[in-house]
Amino acid sequence: MRALTICFLMAGFGLTAVAAESRVKVEELPAAVQTSMKEHTKGATILGASKEREHGRMIYEVETKLDGKSRDLSFDDKGSLLEVEQEVDLDSIPAPAKEAIQKKLPGATIKKVESVTHGSITSYEADVRTKAGRNQEVAVNADGSAHTQN
Repeated sequence: MRALTICFLMAGFGLTAVAAESRVKVEELPAAVQTSMKEHTKGATILGASKEREHGRMIYEVETKLDGKSRDLSFDDKGSLLEVEQEVDLDSIPAPAKEAIQKKLPGATIKKVESVTHGSITSYEADVRTKAGRNQEVAVNADGSAHTQN
């Protein structure tokens, strides 16, 4: 019985995580978000949008492609730009961040690197495939120290 209860609890948590983010049409975004989005996405192709409640407030994310690279922007309901995740080349990031990513998982294949700008702070995330074949993410600050999510 206890195993069955645990399975139901795990399934319930899984459903909650899946339901947390929902796709929306760009036209359904709040007017302030649409206005800000248009300003920050000039020259980009808009791929889609989603909304998610984080820390008690609604956050809207707009997925774009700019110059062949992914670029995602997060806004609050007033249209303030909160965060930009932008695909970058590994060689374009600060040397300490690059070295930290490469040292974290030696021999891993780096699939994608993103700069993540939140306010005035930029960190870097790398999606890697380990030698064992697992996908993993490495997040570091510009100085190479480990980055923790807020």
